[in-house]
Amino acid sequence: MERSKAYDLLGGETALRNLVHRFYQIMDTNSEMKSLREMHPMDIQTSEDKLFMFLSGWLGGPNLFIEAYGHPRLRARHLPFSIGKRERDQWMLCMVQAFDDCKISEPLRSELLHSLLNLADHMRNQKED
Repeated sequence: MERSKAYDLLGGETALRNLVHRFYQIMDTNSEMKSLREMHPMDIQTSEDKLFMFLSGWLGGPNLFIEAYGHPRLRARHLPFSIGKRERDQWMLCMVQAFDDCKISEPLRSELLHSLLNLADHMRNQKED
């Protein structure tokens, strides 16, 4: 599937905002996501807005993040944080739960989650066995 179609297939701006908001609700309230939550400021609204803006462009919608902040340089922006398998997995668990709660259907669900796992894995910056 082309990413340009993914944004529309997901449901556009409203559906993406709902998905990202649910992701951060899960991260903020599930004690199993503690190390992931601790990487974020107390007020997570800015983080939520930035993820929404990034995913908008990443999915083929408006390039909101690039317009506001320039090239995402995701790995560089995440270098100040210790990101290992645990943090990657916590991020993905939040995303999977958000996809389920927002009722993102197949095959879009699997295709996007697979791509997001590759993205999350790329953010890892800790050497692990």
